[in-house]
Amino acid sequence: MALVGNNKGSAFILGIFMFLGLAALGDQIATGFIRFKEFERVVSVKGLSEREVNADIVIWPITFTAASNDLGELYRQLSANNIRIQQFLIGKGLSESEISRLAPAVTDKSAQQYGGGPTPEFRYSAQQTLTVYSRDVEKVRGLMNDLAELGEGGIAFVGANYENQVDYTFSGLNELKPAMIEEATRNARAVAEKFAQDSQSELGKIKRASQGQFTVEARDRNNPHIMKVRVVSTVEYYLSD
Repeated sequence: MALVGNNKGSAFILGIFMFLGLAALGDQIATGFIRFKEFERVVSVKGLSEREVNADIVIWPITFTAASNDLGELYRQLSANNIRIQQFLIGKGLSESEISRLAPAVTDKSAQQYGGGPTPEFRYSAQQTLTVYSRDVEKVRGLMNDLAELGEGGIAFVGANYENQVDYTFSGLNELKPAMIEEATRNARAVAEKFAQDSQSELGKIKRASQGQFTVEARDRNNPHIMKVRVVSTVEYYLSD
């Protein structure tokens, strides 16, 4: 019986030592994890790159109106004005392939009249659009002012409302991307190095990097043909003491 009691006592003592050993091991693992997390310090910075470029494509809608009490006469007016505008543009240096024409939108005002209101002066009215699509942006911009000559000749042009705004585009973005990404990354590193210096740390390798979306938009409202290209890159760097 004494032997059995000694075995139980030895097992109890062994269990205590195992418990203390596991507890110490757990504490070491936890401390090591905390130290690892403290070591993995990072800084996240953004780098900007911008360029100003001239638009290389212009889309210019030219919309005019006509009115008549005779539908046939209305279409003859539209056809004559189309020819005059197209000849004017070609005479100023544009090619026929740069000019396209949409079908006219004709309105019968008598069909829209309700409640016995006053009779309109002209039963039919129409609106038609010619569109200039050109890579010679400067030439087209000059023609926009010259178009007043046709207005003085009796063609009623529609002003630059939302549907008739001139659209400028820049198609050379792919050529700019490599240099702009490099510049954005370089600027991000400069910011990270300044942060590391101020915090008395050393800048390490890149942990993670992401390239922002490129945006191309007009520089300002008064110069829509001058485009601003912009990209922001986000980079995370490791820091060490």
